Amino acid sequence: MPLPFLTADRAFDEAGEDLALPFDDRDRWRRPYRPGPWRVGAAALLLLLASYLLFAAVIITAAGNASGGAVWLVLAVLVIACALRLLRMGAWVSAAGLRRVRFLTTSTTPWKYVMFVRTVQQPVRWLGLPRTVQGQALVLKRNGHSGEEATPLMTTHNTDFLGRSEAFDRAADGVEVWADEYRQHA
Repeated sequence: MPLPFLTADRAFDEAGEDLALPFDDRDRWRRPYRPGPWRVGAAALLLLLASYLLFAAVIITAAGNASGGAVWLVLAVLVIACALRLLRMGAWVSAAGLRRVRFLTTSTTPWKYVMFVRTVQQPVRWLGLPRTVQGQALVLKRNGHSGEEATPLMTTHNTDFLGRSEAFDRAADGVEVWADEYRQHA
């Protein structure tokens, strides 16, 4: 089964320096980097938990308690949905704009409303927790939002890039290239 989220880095690696946006179908939403090991590990643990919940649902249903089995089945489906949403989180790009997918919300900014996308040195949250450390962040500044601070799209200390500074640099460069390419056309 092909896993398209694993091919993002390979497409940039194979394209080399001569082709900045190596994708044929630029209208499709894509994440220009692979999910990091922390994100994949957390999703794997959630899926492992879901397998135990499904097994418990089967045992409870086989024991004659259909309503109890249904509760465990619903709980397992919720855990699976959480694991899948965790894997979808991140910054996504297409010809239509820049999308930031969070756990509960998704926000899309068309390229014509993007003032800049750049990498800055600033305090960033460590693995999304309240603790901050010094690191780099790829920030988005939108047109017409003068009082609003630049929104961090990804950081060197989030679940995708903790301990992988080269991957962060490559992903940030990829998003910046998309922004430069499509802000000119918008």
